[in-house]
Amino acid sequence: MSEFRTIGLIGRHGDVRIAPTLLQLCQDLLDLGRTVLVEIDATGLTDCPSAVERASRDEMARRCDLVIVVGGDGTLLSAARAVAPAGVPVLGVNQGRLGFMVDVAPVEMRETLAAVFAGRYVREQRLLLEACVHRAGGIAGPFLAVNDVVIRNQAAIRMLEFETWLDGEFISQHRADGFIVSSPTGSTAYALSGGGPVLHPALEAIALVPICPHTLSDRPIVVGAHQTVRVVLHGNPTTLAMCTCDGQHSESLAAGETLEIRRSAVRLHLIHPINYSYFNILRNKLHWGRGPQLKTDAD
Repeated sequence: MSEFRTIGLIGRHGDVRIAPTLLQLCQDLLDLGRTVLVEIDATGLTDCPSAVERASRDEMARRCDLVIVVGGDGTLLSAARAVAPAGVPVLGVNQGRLGFMVDVAPVEMRETLAAVFAGRYVREQRLLLEACVHRAGGIAGPFLAVNDVVIRNQAAIRMLEFETWLDGEFISQHRADGFIVSSPTGSTAYALSGGGPVLHPALEAIALVPICPHTLSDRPIVVGAHQTVRVVLHGNPTTLAMCTCDGQHSESLAAGETLEIRRSAVRLHLIHPINYSYFNILRNKLHWGRGPQLKTDAD
C-alpha cells in the first residue's frame, strides 16, 4: 500500500488561473482513493467535490503524508517552510514562470501521481537554513529559509557596512548593497544573479555572496554547512537593514545587531518523477548548450 494516503493541496494565493488544475487534482486524487485536503483560502474552487476537506497549512503539516504545490517556486518555498518541520514531503506542479523546484507539468499530473503512489519516484533531501537576529532586547527567530537569507539596506540608494565571521573566525569587512547567504537550493536564485556559484543540492555547503560590493575583489565564497555564519551590521544609529528569508519573511536589523545563519536541523523532502535529473533542470532553465550550431565543411 502507498505511503501517501492523505494529500494536501496548496496553490498560489489569489491566482484563479490555477483553480482548474487544483480541481482536476482533487478529482484525480479522489479517484485514486486518497483523502484530500485543500488549503482553506484557495481561490476559485467553487465546484470542489464535497469529499474534499478544507484545512490550514498547520493542519496539513499534522495530517498529510504528502503536500502537492501548484504554482511556481515562490509558492513552493512558502509551503515548504510550513510543512518541512513536520517532515511532510512536497511535490511541485509547475504553473509558474521558471520552475526550478516545481517540476511536474499539469498535463503529466495523473500519470505522475499514479507512478508516485506505486512507489516509482525520486525522494530528495534539501538542506535548509535558519536565521536569528541578536539584539539588545533578546533574540528574534529562528526563521527558516529554503533558498537564502538576504540582508539589504532599507535606504535603497545607500550601501551597508558590515563584517562577517565564520564560527569564531573573522572573514572580512564589507561595504556593499547587501549580502546573500544561500543554501545549495538557493544557489540558482538570487545568489546566481549576484555572481555566486551553482551548488549541487546534495552538497553540505553554504554560499556567501556580496551584493554589488564597493571593492571588486570582494567575491563570493563557499563554506561548510556545519559552520555558523555571523553578520555584524555597522553604521550610525539611523542605519537600518532588512533581513529577508526566501524574499518572503522579513526582520529588521539595526546597527550593532548581529544576524546568525546556520544549517537547520530540518530538511526539506522533495518528491520528483522517476526521470528527474538536476542537470536536465539546469540545461532547460539556464539554457545550457542552447547556442547557435556551428556549421562544418560537411554541412
